Amino acid sequence: MTGRTQGATGTSDARAVRGDGRPARRGPVVAALMLAMALAAMDSTIISTAVPQIVGDLGGFSLFSWLFSGYLLAVTVTLPVYGKLADTFGRKPVLLVGIAAFLVGSLLCAGAWNMASLIAFRVVQGLGGGAIQGTVQTVAADLYPLKERGRIQAALSSVWATAAVTGPLLGGFLAGYADWRWIFLVNVPIGAAALLLIVRHLAERRERPAVRPTIDWAGAAGLFVSGGLLLFALVQGGVAWPWLSWPTLALLVASGAAGCATALVERRAAEPVIPGWVWRRRPIVAVNLALGALGVLMVAPTVFLPTYAQTVLGLGPIAAGFVLSTMTLSWPVSAALSPRLYLRVGFRNSALIGMSCATLVLAAFPLLPFAGPAWQPAALMLLLGMALGVFQLPLIVGVQSSVGYAQRGTATSSILFCRQFGQSVGAALFGAVANATLAHHGDGVSFSGLHGAAGAAPAMPEPLRHAVSAAVTHVFEGAALAAAAAVAVLALVAPRVFPLTTDPG
Repeated sequence: MTGRTQGATGTSDARAVRGDGRPARRGPVVAALMLAMALAAMDSTIISTAVPQIVGDLGGFSLFSWLFSGYLLAVTVTLPVYGKLADTFGRKPVLLVGIAAFLVGSLLCAGAWNMASLIAFRVVQGLGGGAIQGTVQTVAADLYPLKERGRIQAALSSVWATAAVTGPLLGGFLAGYADWRWIFLVNVPIGAAALLLIVRHLAERRERPAVRPTIDWAGAAGLFVSGGLLLFALVQGGVAWPWLSWPTLALLVASGAAGCATALVERRAAEPVIPGWVWRRRPIVAVNLALGALGVLMVAPTVFLPTYAQTVLGLGPIAAGFVLSTMTLSWPVSAALSPRLYLRVGFRNSALIGMSCATLVLAAFPLLPFAGPAWQPAALMLLLGMALGVFQLPLIVGVQSSVGYAQRGTATSSILFCRQFGQSVGAALFGAVANATLAHHGDGVSFSGLHGAAGAAPAMPEPLRHAVSAAVTHVFEGAALAAAAAVAVLALVAPRVFPLTTDPG
């Protein structure tokens, strides 16, 4: 059953309860969720500044990019699987297994003996990270009614913002003054605390099903294979081999064939990993597409802006990181304030306002003067973070509030999957755009070769600085187009009023 009033408060579905069934304080559960999210949030940022030390110890410089790509692949392709498992067997066991897998992967990473083993263990971490990212947000929605969901989601956003700022600093400190293996070992006490709090304070009121639930292992395997092949092609295309080459085409064909086979399996499965209703409900379809566009456009500031700041503006690494950090600081602040807006004007209209502003900000970046003052891109990133906070959180809360307890894990994981997948597509697409621009303006110099020595901005000849500026300008123009596409999706596909569930769980 659904209602049509977005101002309804709703009810809590899963709850923090004691062993005797009485409600417990939500504080310890929220603390556990934030600790678990910190594991996933900090993992990618803390390793970025330790790459030179890792490569110096283990070798394998040509493979180091897979320290990030391998983790991203594992997280992305497992998100829908964990969402379905959370709906079928409950959030608590999935979250506990995810944290445990992440910690096992962390310990294995700390003991890696070469680059290949470290990459393999990063994949193990990613298998746990996929469970953490989707299930934490699902539990947060279970614990809070509609009027309070914005607050807890904003708190989780602040974890990501804090990780974006502190992760590289902590990783650099540990790599420089201790040993790079400690960047994985610090996960152990954090994860152990999260496990203890979840075991003691989170219990779900679930009735025993009349029929034993079945697991669609064939669909899960098909999704893993088809998604993994596609993301592998996007990550490696234009890097390890040219885009128009037989490896890329073979991977794309294999991914398409596996995807078709998976679709046939899912249609016949009793409990499919990605149920058909995910793609039949307008709110979920619209949010999936809009957050996929968000993943695409986020590549521009997070991947290309730091290089722009160092090579074109001549800033050092710390100052370049500050230019980007303004976005990560304003995002959770605007997200925390967004409930005041979306409870008044609705989820869709709030998201439309946010993404329309983001489109204007991204379109303004190409208008900046060449090698201008650093405060200008920093100001744009501040505005972009404010706009995206108003855009993303209402959509996540809107989808979570439009489904009941038994479907919330699947719905949440589907939108997170689309955002992660969009990020992979954006990285491949904008990487190709940047490299093509550099090849035209910079005499074939690769974008990845524009980094200077640690602690200092790279020395760049003037023509090459213009080439980098042109490349990043084109990337931001593409990001503006992705933002405009998100606006179009919200305006044309998303319902004016999201239906809200009255299912108490």
